[in-house]
Amino acid sequence: MKIAILSRNENLYSTRRLKEAGLERGHEVDVIDTLHCYMDITSSRPTVRYHGQELPLYDAIIPRIGASITFYGTAVARQFEMMGTFNVNESVAISRSRDKLRSLQLLSRKGIGLPRTGFACKPDKIKDLIKNVGGAPVVIKLLEGTQGIGVVLADTNKAAESIIEAFMGLKANILVQEFVKEAGGADIRCLVVGGRVVAAMKRQGAEGEFRSNLHRGGSAEIIKLTKQERETAVNAAKVMGLNFCGVDLLRSNSGPMVMEVNSSPGLEGIETATGFDVASKLIEFIEKNAKFNANKTKGKG
Repeated sequence: MKIAILSRNENLYSTRRLKEAGLERGHEVDVIDTLHCYMDITSSRPTVRYHGQELPLYDAIIPRIGASITFYGTAVARQFEMMGTFNVNESVAISRSRDKLRSLQLLSRKGIGLPRTGFACKPDKIKDLIKNVGGAPVVIKLLEGTQGIGVVLADTNKAAESIIEAFMGLKANILVQEFVKEAGGADIRCLVVGGRVVAAMKRQGAEGEFRSNLHRGGSAEIIKLTKQERETAVNAAKVMGLNFCGVDLLRSNSGPMVMEVNSSPGLEGIETATGFDVASKLIEFIEKNAKFNANKTKGKG
């Protein structure tokens, strides 16, 4: 098979591992810098050009599209879909998951466990917004934040009001969520491939840090999931329409709660913590599912 990985950097751990796994299983694998792709939009025969040449027809693409290039990255992925190339994570699903508000609304509609969440632009009653999610302590998040950036814990109602007012002054879109104290600064990252959890790890925040992101000094270890946690992760991926994703869960007194569904999860942390070859599982999924024009949306958005 001919497989293309859409990635800005072929030396990144995840990109390198996916290429290695593909080559080991006898496939031809190219790493393509997403931002250097360009498209003929008006042609009746959709193509993608790269470094002055038309790219060949690939059997499948693996989009490794960072949050900062979501708009252009999904446009490139959509062009491949219109060409009939199988896309591991379709462009519409990536867009859906990258919009934190939209994804929470979709998960909520399907009854997936979530922290109580409020969203506002210019609330007349900031105190009521805080009260509506259970009062302090609360977590305040920028909609556009990644890797724990733009996430603040407010210990008191007064502090929460000040932070919300500050974000509002910057015309930022924010989410206000209940703080799940019983999680103890830890969360669970579940790697879902083709409707199955193939690996899971517990991420523990550094001392004095409520955010568990490994980028912020957190640690990781292998963990055994409960049946409910496994089902929650699989259902969250299904709601988003993602074949390959990381689902972040909190263990709460009322059951597993989804914090985020990541359409481009890193492999280094989870492969190191679990010793499991996630990259090969994704290539296996492609082998079983990559057929011409097999995308559900077929590039229609």
